[in-house]
Amino acid sequence: MTRPEYIEQAPLAARTTLGIGGPAHRIARVADGEALQAALEENRDRPVAVLGSGSNLIVSDRGYDGLLLQSTDLTRDYDPASGELQVGAGVDFDDLVRFSIDENLAGLECLSGIPGLCGAAPVQNIGAYGQEIATVIVGLQATDLHSGQRREFSAAECGFAYRASRFKHAEAGRWMITRLHLRLRPGAAPTLAYRELTAAFADNPSPSLDAVRNEVLRLRRGKSMVYDPSDPNHRSAGSFFTNPVVSADEAEQVSVRAGTPPPSWPTDDGAVKLAAAWLIENAGLAKGHRSGPVGLSSNHVLALVNHGQARASDLLAFATEVRDRVRDRFGITLCPEPVPLGFTDDEVADLWGPQSEL
Repeated sequence: MTRPEYIEQAPLAARTTLGIGGPAHRIARVADGEALQAALEENRDRPVAVLGSGSNLIVSDRGYDGLLLQSTDLTRDYDPASGELQVGAGVDFDDLVRFSIDENLAGLECLSGIPGLCGAAPVQNIGAYGQEIATVIVGLQATDLHSGQRREFSAAECGFAYRASRFKHAEAGRWMITRLHLRLRPGAAPTLAYRELTAAFADNPSPSLDAVRNEVLRLRRGKSMVYDPSDPNHRSAGSFFTNPVVSADEAEQVSVRAGTPPPSWPTDDGAVKLAAAWLIENAGLAKGHRSGPVGLSSNHVLALVNHGQARASDLLAFATEVRDRVRDRFGITLCPEPVPLGFTDDEVADLWGPQSEL
């Protein structure tokens, strides 16, 4: 029988890119469904949540008085004829991107440099530079943390939307994604849909997948969006706020208040996506703005940075300040992207809405 590997009273600050938060009662590292079932059976008296690489997580100062499940499933089964892959939840996501490019498979190249494990990628439908994971997912396998039952989800059943899925909102905290079924495009051209990428390849309309990956990594490094311990902005969770999706009338009101139209993109349903970074900067908050031990990255205002011994309470207070400045200036409410863990409703409801003790 495969057993979970337990880590007791596990410090979480060192397991997150923000470097914030108290310990977990226990972490269970699980390599397969058998180990996962054992961990759930043996910890019935504790709340349960899922831990990935900690790159999109804000842990409370108290920590988490429960069981954290972490996948160590490194399965990667590839069918060259179809471009289909079965990928374990514990596979490093950027390692998967690198593998896909080495195999000349298009579909993930613009997601280069995004930190995290594959099991977390569908939860918020990660995306960047004109691509998102939902477009290559055929389906996935997940385990119900309440009942222990396994289930297969088709892509349509995942409820994917902009930085969202059923696993992030409607059924947050219920499922642990254990395996992904992806379909990539053998020999296809890379995606060039983002302005910075199209500009970079203006003189080369047919770049290789590897060239696009390298350019994406260059762009991300310039914004401190590739994890690098030597970067003074490295203690962050990446983009803290999502780009708000608003009505055409709301977008027009932003233009009126600013005296100039903001960067925007139309959505399929007739709404308008606005650039959160532009809203923050035009609300009077510049790159490098600080409040005690936390602040905005000196390279990108969307990243909130722990500059030293920040506590979770410091970070949430600063995030609230940024949210309020944008709302007061433009009437637009920014929504956080990272996941809170170990907080009560009262502590996070203002920023995230009711969470029921995450």
